[in-house]
Amino acid sequence: MLEELDLNTLTGLSQQEVAYRLQREGFNELPSSKQRHLLTIASEILQEPIFLLLVACGGIYLFLGEVQDALILLGFVFFIMGITLYQEQKTENALEALRDLSSPRALVIRDSQQRRIAGREVVRGDILVLAEGDRVPADAILLSSTHLICDESLLTGESVSVRKVVGNPQSQIARPGGDDLPFVYSGTLVVGGQGIAQVTATGSYTEIGKIGKALQTVAPEETLLQQETGRLVKKLAIVAIAICVAIVIIYGITRGNWLNGFLAGLALAMAILPNEFPVVVTIFLALGAWRISQKHVLARRMPAVETLGSATVLCVDKTGTLTFNQMSVTQMFAEDEFYDLNRHHQQPDLPETYHQLVEFSILASQKDPFDPMEKAFKDLGNHYLINTEHLHDDWKLIREYPLSPELLAMSHVWQSSDGANYIIAAKGAPEAIADLCHFDAAQMQQLSLQIAQMANAGLRILGVAKAYFQYTDLPGEQHDFNFQFLGLVGLADPVRPTVRSAIEECYTAGIQVVMITGDYPGTAQNIARQVGLVSPEQVITGSELEQMDDAELSRRIKTVNIFARVVPEQKLRLVNALKNNGEIVAMTGDGVNDAPALKSAHIGIAMGGRGTDVAREAADLVLLDDDFSSIVEAVKLGRRIFDNLKKAMAYTLAVHIPIAGMSLIPVLFKWPLVLLPIHIAFLHLIIDPACSVVFEAEPPEVNIMHRPPRNPKEPLFSDRTLGLALLQGIGILLVLLVVFATALYRGQGELDARALTFTTLIIANLSLILTNRSWSRTIWEMVRSYSRNVYPARMTNVALWWVLGGALVFLAFVLYIPVLRQLFRFSTLHPIDLFICFTAGIFSILWFEQLKIFYRRRRASV
Repeated sequence: MLEELDLNTLTGLSQQEVAYRLQREGFNELPSSKQRHLLTIASEILQEPIFLLLVACGGIYLFLGEVQDALILLGFVFFIMGITLYQEQKTENALEALRDLSSPRALVIRDSQQRRIAGREVVRGDILVLAEGDRVPADAILLSSTHLICDESLLTGESVSVRKVVGNPQSQIARPGGDDLPFVYSGTLVVGGQGIAQVTATGSYTEIGKIGKALQTVAPEETLLQQETGRLVKKLAIVAIAICVAIVIIYGITRGNWLNGFLAGLALAMAILPNEFPVVVTIFLALGAWRISQKHVLARRMPAVETLGSATVLCVDKTGTLTFNQMSVTQMFAEDEFYDLNRHHQQPDLPETYHQLVEFSILASQKDPFDPMEKAFKDLGNHYLINTEHLHDDWKLIREYPLSPELLAMSHVWQSSDGANYIIAAKGAPEAIADLCHFDAAQMQQLSLQIAQMANAGLRILGVAKAYFQYTDLPGEQHDFNFQFLGLVGLADPVRPTVRSAIEECYTAGIQVVMITGDYPGTAQNIARQVGLVSPEQVITGSELEQMDDAELSRRIKTVNIFARVVPEQKLRLVNALKNNGEIVAMTGDGVNDAPALKSAHIGIAMGGRGTDVAREAADLVLLDDDFSSIVEAVKLGRRIFDNLKKAMAYTLAVHIPIAGMSLIPVLFKWPLVLLPIHIAFLHLIIDPACSVVFEAEPPEVNIMHRPPRNPKEPLFSDRTLGLALLQGIGILLVLLVVFATALYRGQGELDARALTFTTLIIANLSLILTNRSWSRTIWEMVRSYSRNVYPARMTNVALWWVLGGALVFLAFVLYIPVLRQLFRFSTLHPIDLFICFTAGIFSILWFEQLKIFYRRRRASV
């Protein structure tokens, strides 16, 4: 029995022993959880079309005897590969960090202390503390058990849960299946009771590990964004190949030079192929999930990162999310008298009237409590009853009657030290305790008044009762005891200081906040007023919810923000009612019974601290610190991620238009070629890090939480995004054509015209990066924001300045170092030429800057 094994007597492994076993036996992981190595990433990069095209161009230059051109082009191949490797490695590191965080949590005893650790850190010999809702992290043998029941269907295929018994630590572990085995197995679920077990096998040595190789073949599913970009890339690739073949044929027939025709075709293919799109989406989602984890929110499923920014309703628990879940007893009621501990906190003694109430609240709790309420009872007893006869460390726990959905009360049966009597202590919801004590209508009415008085003070209320029993044959139900009502205990749980401002931020962002609690309406309303919830006077209770039909609930839920005395099963109905109203619902939960609601919500959010593994696995996000403000921060980051992703995609699409245009138009009009493969390779040195690292690191828009949630059905390439990208790209292309045509018309020659056009393209490209950083503020306004320290230092975009500075330095090299200038087929540009290029490049995006001002003024005038 669990009570016979006191947690305080267990020491567990030492940290030194744990470190030794981790080094010797490895982490507790299945064979499928492997990180991609550097060589694997490099191999994948080399298979990308853009690198194959660059290598093909280098080969043609070697064939033509242009060794310098070939070497510089292949040099670009390795340089771009280095940038891509950095980006991919950064993404992989972010994913690995998320894998560590998402590992199932385990409660172990080490160095005589209970510690919550990642399941992958469990080692052979660890002492596990198991409770309802936990996923067993490793194979283990039970040292102690109280009504422990496990779901082993993952291993056996049998849907019926099995009963567990205590075993001999020296026993050899047997295969799963059937009742009354003393073993628990990695990956199975605890669906009832509690126990203590010693780990016998981890990782690939567990029962699930032996069949784990099959998991290696399971590929992760692509997100909707990845599927959307994949389809777009395929369509553009088909178009690009068709155009490139046509260009090779046209060039070869009209100019009689097929090798140069191949170079022109390959250059156009490099210009058109948007190979950055899938890379950008992967990087944004992976780094976005990692950034969200820095705000104490773990994204278990990548699509949740996309959906976060569109949430319209946040349904949250009160306890632990809006409050600290750090209980303390502040008020008691016994023998028709209230006692306020805060008011009498300077008094050293507790009146005798309340001694028995405290005594039996402790007896109805675990000996070594983990629950915050039970800890509060024990702390109260240790403070006031330490030298009295009301503490019973020498009593023996005989039986526990657990909490059930039918009766929200639990009882412990103790045998006194003399062995003569059984003493029964019960605690639970006041109505359940009153039911056990067989209250009549008058007593229930009086109790309701006492409950209301405590609830209006914002307290969590429990009833306590006692009974005596002299027979050895214990009854099957709590109702069979003759309970005597002892009184009520009111516990305070302070509100988190960050919650009020976070809720205000939700309201400005157009997000409704709904509080769902099992507490009394008065308690919920008191907390709602403290945190600034709208319409705290309107409440729907669980009993009222039962009487409502779906139509009435859908109507009432639009204006009611507090649901009190709600049982977990009713959460699913609330989620469905909100979804039927067209809301995008985020729902928090922590218990086994919360799993259906978490799965049904658009964004299920499980509690990482106090939540069960069942809830965590059903959820899309896990709140690592159980703090409501972390959810709001995650929503803000979700909006930022989608914003920046749209900007990156618009930039990528826009910048390919002038590159493709300047590769295609000269061929059609028999002009000298402007862009050779070496030029496009140079441009990729700017485009690749800009579209991923630069835009991903961009701080959020100032108004990001002052606008309504986005439509979740809005595609990444919406009409507006495509329209802006096309206009930006065409604008730059027109400016480049004017610069190139003017240079040719003035007789400046091919080298001059190419140098002028390419320099203008670089400046226009950098201007395009700067203008797309924000679609609401101008470049000048953003520069002023940084100069005035509007953003904290950690939010400044360091990657941007590296890309801008690097591009300008490289441009200076190819313009003014003779060897490079010759390789790029440029002439020397004079200061007046540079002025023209800078002016033309900046002019190409000025219309978009004016458009931002126009839209802002129009919104202000509405």
